Amino acid sequence: MIEIKDKHNCCGCAACIQRCPKQCISLEEDNEGFLYPNVNKLLCVDCHLCEKVCPILNKKENKKPIIALAAINTDEGIRLKSSSGGIFTLLAEKIIANEGMVFGAAFDKNWEVHHEEGITIEDLCKFRGSKYVQSKIENSYKKTEYLLKEGKKVLFSGTPCQIAGLKCFLQKEYLNLTTVDFICHGVPSPGIWRWYIKNQIFGTTNTSSKLKDINFRDKTYGWRDFQLTFQFKSSTPISSTNNANGYMIAFLNNICLRPSCYQCPAKSGRSHSDITIADFWGVNNFNIDLDDNKGTSLVLINTNKGLELVKNINMNSKEININKALESNKSWHESAKVHELRNLFYKQYKKHESDFTSFTQDLIHTKSITKRVIRKIFRTLGYNQLPI
Repeated sequence: MIEIKDKHNCCGCAACIQRCPKQCISLEEDNEGFLYPNVNKLLCVDCHLCEKVCPILNKKENKKPIIALAAINTDEGIRLKSSSGGIFTLLAEKIIANEGMVFGAAFDKNWEVHHEEGITIEDLCKFRGSKYVQSKIENSYKKTEYLLKEGKKVLFSGTPCQIAGLKCFLQKEYLNLTTVDFICHGVPSPGIWRWYIKNQIFGTTNTSSKLKDINFRDKTYGWRDFQLTFQFKSSTPISSTNNANGYMIAFLNNICLRPSCYQCPAKSGRSHSDITIADFWGVNNFNIDLDDNKGTSLVLINTNKGLELVKNINMNSKEININKALESNKSWHESAKVHELRNLFYKQYKKHESDFTSFTQDLIHTKSITKRVIRKIFRTLGYNQLPI
């Protein structure tokens, strides 16, 4: 049976829960706000199916892309609403045009993130744009399996570990399934996100119903200078830059990520997705005319199935050198490095409702100040390099 003794060894994909024939596994939230499986041993029959579908117990081999593209959606309106170049929308539209179904991360009415399905072009709006919080998969794998067996085309999108979880869950390849993941920095805690929007955005009164949209990648000042924006139905939006927002500071500095993200089981193509999409932050290093600061996607085609889908979408793209593209996107093969003050953050953040941003800013400044002091001490002792 699945038994999580080391939290680095669970990515929270929920494959085990969906495969259990006795429904004796539940997800429980820990004190950091992450979900982990818990087995009711009285109901468990030791069939070991949960272990067979775990992507950490059944890691796949590294898999390098076969083609790399810089790409943008020719519909500028869609591109500006998207995190990068708007390519996911094109892929999803093609599947829906063929009477297929799309799965992706979406906000619910309480602004928490879940995986949902979409069958219309209008449904794609809820999937568009990054959500910097771990999505709850719930029963999306089981729904996908049912649709595939019925002969439906399915496009399933998610983090690399979620795609790895789906692949393990299915235990076989389906010609009518296309999987899309993205180059992932890591996933923040759903519990932290829930606390943040309740205490930092909604305040003492619950105004979640008055919130119209959350945009983690507001491009008002350009793709490279994106902001986190909360759009309300009848009031002024709340926007903040990444270095002036406590949640984004904690996320980007690896303070609030899931433990498994620091030892990611799905880096270097181990998710075995068909297509990987990402921000092409290194596009300015290539001599191509696809960088206007409105968002450019890096599209990594990993399989022939992925290639066939990409060939059939209408986008502006240029093929680029795979190795050079990956050099500019190190998160494809490197896990996030744990922040030294991560444990302190989780112990203290609830005490900082009134000064959360200052609290997170102090954490990252404390780290840099401490290193400078230690470096100075070691230099006085005759060492040229800091041995940490």
